[in-house]
Amino acid sequence: MPSKPIKKMNGFKEVYAYDLPEELIASEPVYPRHTSRMLILDQQNGAVQHNHFLNLPSLLEKGSILVVNNSKVIPARLPGKRKTGGVIEVLLVKEQAVGIWQCKVKNSAKIKPGEMLSLCENQISAEFLSKDAKGECLLKFDHPETLFESLEKHAYAPLPPYIQKVRKKEHLRDQDLENYQTVFASQYGAIAAPTAGLHFSDSVIEEIRQNDIEILEITLHVGLGTFEPIRVQNIEDHQMHEEAYEITSEVAKRLNQVKKEGRKIVSVGTTATRTLESAWKNGEIRDGRRQTDIFIYPPYRFNVVNQLITNFHLPESTLMMLVSALAGKDNIMNAYHQAIERKYRFFSYGDCMFIR
Repeated sequence: MPSKPIKKMNGFKEVYAYDLPEELIASEPVYPRHTSRMLILDQQNGAVQHNHFLNLPSLLEKGSILVVNNSKVIPARLPGKRKTGGVIEVLLVKEQAVGIWQCKVKNSAKIKPGEMLSLCENQISAEFLSKDAKGECLLKFDHPETLFESLEKHAYAPLPPYIQKVRKKEHLRDQDLENYQTVFASQYGAIAAPTAGLHFSDSVIEEIRQNDIEILEITLHVGLGTFEPIRVQNIEDHQMHEEAYEITSEVAKRLNQVKKEGRKIVSVGTTATRTLESAWKNGEIRDGRRQTDIFIYPPYRFNVVNQLITNFHLPESTLMMLVSALAGKDNIMNAYHQAIERKYRFFSYGDCMFIR
């Protein structure tokens, strides 16, 4: 018997809602990565085609530029216990100072400041410092100089909760750490993968380059803000969390040249898209390291991105609004309904869409 669908909620967000059968939520990626399915959406007329990601190189327009996010995911999920024996789980969010991290802590209601937490089967320990009104916790980790080494050895990939839910049980730690990382990953700092990049394999990248399509790398460290649900009634009142991004001077110079030449800029993922649009200032793309809280929704006019490769997103999410700003809400909703009818796999480990 099919499981119950994810239901839409009441309010203005209903225009970005859809019902998704739970069995279409991907609990793990396909193998090889490039064998995932790909829905192609024409942003001008809404026409839909059905294809596979491995054919992407032949579908990219000659002379176009592919922009990818090279952010690398931290093994940021740390299951553990209190001294009382109570089960907890820590999700690293952002390092505030050396060894001091802003975190989400599951089952933190009774934890008092000063309590020591034992994490990852006693391999990592941290002192609970404080908890604010929004539920954000501060933890001070022992041995901060070797924390990242310890995370690589003992912590888990910060998979979205919906994957854990549909799986019912824990998968192999090493397998998840590999699967939840793109082939472009090189810059440590994300607590979620730029999932559109998960479809790329070395062979697809090589074929893209053989077709004389340039690949440029930028960095946006994905944080909780990308997935924060909208709780306000007025869309303009929603505040995105800030995320750190960087565009090197060489990449910015190249992108500005491409813009002047009128060539297509194809963004791989909503994170790369938000980075590029955030960097646009006074008619050009700026280089440097900055913070962004950009919230893209209709009728936003894109300044940099022409085409987008992206996964299928959660109903009523800010990411649904971003893709609707590029391709039109009606076109997006029609494409999603066709994807559901044809049983595409959804969300982080799912299939993808090429909006061109």
